[in-house]
Amino acid sequence: MSEPVIAPMADVRKHLADVIDRAHRDAIPTIITRRGKQEAVVIDIDEYKRLREVAEQAEDAWLNRLADEAEAEGLEGSVSLEEMASALRDQHA
Repeated sequence: MSEPVIAPMADVRKHLADVIDRAHRDAIPTIITRRGKQEAVVIDIDEYKRLREVAEQAEDAWLNRLADEAEAEGLEGSVSLEEMASALRDQHA
C-alpha cells in the first residue's frame, strides 16, 4: 500500500470518483479530514477485506490464548470461548 493522500472533506466530495479510482486502481488510500482532524479513510475493497481477515485472525488467536490460559488455571469460574468472544464484541459495540 502506498503512502496515503490527505484531503479535506470538501475536496473529497468534489472528486469522489477520483478518490475511489485512486484507491482501487493505484492502491493509494485517502485520509479524509474535517476541520483539520483525520476522520475517515477510503481504501480499496480488497484491502478492506484483507484487513478485516487479519483483524479476525488476530482476535481469534488472542481469544484462543486466553482460553488456553484459563484452561491451564482450571475450569472453575471460567467461560467458554464463545461466551468470551460475545462479551468482548458486546463491549466494542
